Amino acid sequence: MLTINPKYIIDDKGEKTAAVLTMKEYDFLIKCLENLEDILEMDSAVETATDFRDYQEIRSELKKEGKL
Repeated sequence: MLTINPKYIIDDKGEKTAAVLTMKEYDFLIKCLENLEDILEMDSAVETATDFRDYQEIRSELKKEGKL
């Protein structure tokens, strides 16, 4: 886990208006968001799925088709 240490830009009233991150911090956060998006999509797919097939059945079918 990467520690995020943002630097803040403040306005004349002393209120934070923006945050500055290193590229390493930014890339880490983007990767985390993409992973979260994938997890949420998978959760949604599992919730709405109506038919599941056994892994061995799928593997056997792919071998017959020469895809595995």
